[in-house]
Amino acid sequence: MTSVIDALQVADWRRRVFALYARVREADDPRAGHALWRAGRDDLFARHPSSPLLPDGRSNFTGLPIAPYDPDWRFEAEVHRAETPVRMDVETGTDGTVSFDLLGAVHLPHVGSLDVWRLAGYGGGLFLPVKDALAAQPGGTYGGGRYLLDTIKGADLGPGTGDDTVVLDFNFAYNPSCAYDPMWACPLPQAGNTVSVEVPVGERYHAEH
Repeated sequence: MTSVIDALQVADWRRRVFALYARVREADDPRAGHALWRAGRDDLFARHPSSPLLPDGRSNFTGLPIAPYDPDWRFEAEVHRAETPVRMDVETGTDGTVSFDLLGAVHLPHVGSLDVWRLAGYGGGLFLPVKDALAAQPGGTYGGGRYLLDTIKGADLGPGTGDDTVVLDFNFAYNPSCAYDPMWACPLPQAGNTVSVEVPVGERYHAEH
């Protein structure tokens, strides 16, 4: 049973994530924004009471395994609208059934196509997970995939310069909370969000966390 203080701590975590991404968007350049993001996430994971790290992981935590910034993995992409409606229903242990509607897809050079989803429930927002060829590989990325966008949680690098465009920067790809704590049930990438290329940037995954 979640207590009042637990619920308020989770709310505070989300406020801090929103504030962190606001600072990232205001940064002078993406590399500087990435440094802010990395430091901010390390601080949250190390100190916040709602950190997804389990006690053993927190006791020896020295920082998340995030690759150095590489500007070649930053894109401004147009979302090509879906022609037919598609709904994805995700059963979670914490939030019940979470529904997403397919908004469209982005086509990225050297990466391929990725589906862009809209949260159908209260709060709305964009959701874009990704699973790459390094998933579940030793020293690679989380086997369940990572998130690029989850605007209802504040993970948002902003729109592009054109209509229906969005900034997608794989350097900011991060592991969902369920990668660290099995209490969380996270929507994970489906076939339309799985790519055959290796994405070596962003947050990696060390099972000992």
